[in-house]
Parts: sequence; C-alpha cells; structure tokens
Amino acid sequence: MLETKGLTLHYGGSQILYGIDMVAKAGEVTCIMGTNGVGKTSLLKAISGTHPRSGGTLVLDGEEVPRVPPQGMARRGLGYVPQGRMIFPLLTVRENMETAFAVLPKSERFIPDEIYDLFPILKEFLHRRGGDLSGGQQQQLAIARAMLMKPKILLLDEPTEGIQPNIIQQIGRVIAYLRARGDIAIILVEQYFDFAHDLGDRFYVLKRGAVAMEGTKVSLTREALREVVSV
Repeated sequence: MLETKGLTLHYGGSQILYGIDMVAKAGEVTCIMGTNGVGKTSLLKAISGTHPRSGGTLVLDGEEVPRVPPQGMARRGLGYVPQGRMIFPLLTVRENMETAFAVLPKSERFIPDEIYDLFPILKEFLHRRGGDLSGGQQQQLAIARAMLMKPKILLLDEPTEGIQPNIIQQIGRVIAYLRARGDIAIILVEQYFDFAHDLGDRFYVLKRGAVAMEGTKVSLTREALREVVSV
C-alpha cells in the first residue's frame, strides 16, 4: 500500500500541489482525475521522485520513505510509465526492456513469458528500434518495462493518450489482469473517463492542486464523478 500525507510540491516559486492525502491499495486501481493543469502529472512526479516533493510524507508498506531520486523509488518497488512513454528510441525493444534489470538481482534478470503473453507484438519486434514503433507499440513497451521491475506500485500517466482503440482495449485488459493478481497497487492518471471509470476502484479528483473529491466506485455515482471532472 502507498499513502501520501499532506504532500506538497513547488516548481520554483510556484506551488503546484497543496496537501495531498491519498491511499492506494494493492489489488485496486486508484484513479487520479481532473481537467488539464490541475496537478495530476505533478503528483505522479512527486510520488516517483522525478520531481522532489516540497513537504508531506510518503509511506510505502507502512514505512515512511525519505526524499530519494527516481532510481531509489524504483528499488523500493515503484514502477512508473510517464506521459510520453520515454522509451529509448535508438535501443531495440529487447534493450529497452533490459534497462529494467538495473533494479533486479542477477537471478531475476530475464524476460518472463508473461510479458510476451500480454504483449505479443514485443516478441515479434524484439530487434526493432524503439523509435521505429508506433505510439501504441511504444506504450506497450513502456508498460512491459515497468512490469519487469516487479513493482509493488505501478504509476500510469495517461496510458491511452494518442493510442488507437484496439491498443486501448488491450492496455485495459492488462491493467485489469494486474489488479486481479492482487499484489500491485495501480495509480492511474487518465483523461478518458469511461476507461478510467470502468477500471477504477478508488477515485481522487484534483482541482487547483488539491483534492476536490474522493471516494470509491460504490460511494461516488458515475454522474457526480463525470460532472466534477468535466468542469
């Protein structure tokens, strides 16, 4: 489980996040929703260590985590698929995936069949350069790379952005599969409302860098949630 308490973040002199309290549990998809510019991506950056938080605490499996760089968070069990995917364009598909090995013990540095079962195209394109893949294929590669790190927490930032419908459906099936495994807490930032609502178990709606609404799928009606994220 991951929990943030009073998390704040600044870019220079500008405050972006204001006291974010959030819980993400294993076996659930926690959705971060809201209109553009409310701090959703900034929240993932603060959690992942990509941009150091200004204040507040981050608790992972009951242990408070100090401010550490992204590689430190990765070693603690956090996988991050950023907006824009950030694959290495000149490395092959295999080489891109093997970059995840840096946080694994030598005995676990291999690509399991599970990855190819979930993303068959990656096996077909193992020797193709990452930069030659389509956007949807790059997104599959980015998710596979994060999965290879065997994360306890998986952060997904706009995984459907610019992706063709059939790949969106496949990514949805992969997220549902990972949730059903029960050993990963998934935090999903997503603008595509139906995709997020169908997969989500717990929702946090941000507005001006603060939590404006929170609740479970049971406690929040679809209409109320859609209304607040559409404003």
